[in-house]
Amino acid sequence: MLVVTTAELNAWIAALLWPTARILALIAASPIFGNARIPMRVKVALGVLMAIVVSPGVPAMPALDPAGWAGLSVLAREIVIGAGMGFAMRLIFAAVEMAGEISSLTMGLGFASFFDPMSQGRSSAVSQFLVWVVTLAVLAVNAHLVLLEALAESFFTLPVAAISFNNDGFWVLALWGAKIFSAGLQLSLPIVAALLITNVALGILTRAAPQLNLFGIGFPITLGVGFLTLTMTLPYMAMPVQTLVNQGIEKARQLPREWDSRKPQMKLNSDKPVKAL
Repeated sequence: MLVVTTAELNAWIAALLWPTARILALIAASPIFGNARIPMRVKVALGVLMAIVVSPGVPAMPALDPAGWAGLSVLAREIVIGAGMGFAMRLIFAAVEMAGEISSLTMGLGFASFFDPMSQGRSSAVSQFLVWVVTLAVLAVNAHLVLLEALAESFFTLPVAAISFNNDGFWVLALWGAKIFSAGLQLSLPIVAALLITNVALGILTRAAPQLNLFGIGFPITLGVGFLTLTMTLPYMAMPVQTLVNQGIEKARQLPREWDSRKPQMKLNSDKPVKAL
């Protein structure tokens, strides 16, 4: 007769529940796996399948009741870890979206906005175009598989355990959010510079010939120059986008190490510079 004790049943449930929570949190927060167009059943099936593959090789789980307060705290901790790793990658796509927004406003296409199912908000046409280009580039170089590899490595970098967080991880993730503004401005800088020169030329032309209708000729010219500049600079965006994607994956790898409470906590001192990203 097969006899299963409560401790053994809890160990079996926890061995699959806690890794699944971290994996599903990353799938929900990551920009590609968390796309709204992917059915929820597919996401859950992918998370459970990955947990079945990964869980036999992860370090030993803590002997806790999954339904108790200690087990629920471990579950919440795993969700935060997975969501943080996925959010670090999503910030790269947010930077590309911001580059598209800046380019659209400069070109005069700020009114051409649509609903973006990825961000669940309003997004301009140029922004959606750049996001789809970056998405195809990420899929072409298998960066989404590298992100899943980083997730599997996180179970050894930061094993499932009933320990508290180190605050360095949250601080590093907050500093990583600045990449939205810096990278977004850098990607949109060629279009902004070209349109700035165009607007200066139109201003000089208007002063030289006041009878010209600036509103009649200005919008088609700025729109045409913007699309022409976007077409010319698009092949040269491969290297910056590849660098951003690599930085996002490395940041996702770094977060579990920063959250490990077994390492000394970073001290913020006004006399010393903050740890660089």
